[in-house]
Amino acid sequence: QLQASGGGLVQPGGSPRLSCVVSGFTVDYYAIGWFRQAPGKQREEVSCISSDGTPVYVDSVKDRFAISRDTAKNAVYLQLNSLKPEDTAVYYCATDVGSYGRADYCSSFSYYRMNFWGKGTLVTVSS
Repeated sequence: QLQASGGGLVQPGGSPRLSCVVSGFTVDYYAIGWFRQAPGKQREEVSCISSDGTPVYVDSVKDRFAISRDTAKNAVYLQLNSLKPEDTAVYYCATDVGSYGRADYCSSFSYYRMNFWGKGTLVTVSS
């Protein structure tokens, strides 16, 4: 199971941190991806961290968001910085069982490859 949390109403420029707590498997061995879906739009990739801890970001969030993990807590985090209104979306964390042990998995991560999803957390960026 994956459980995302940490969303809420944030002012433009804000910096919330989203958490994805994992149970049933360990984040040391699987890639965890963050995705988001804005109102009326298709779900899209945001960031991914491979089993070896290598992070990947899509261009729209590179230099603003940071993904990390805590293997002791079996959790993955997404630090959101310099938020803009267009970052408003439901944010989800997910994994693909096929990512087991694959350090290169995140180089081609995509929402349609994920087969385990957590419930999302809504981030609303507004003044």
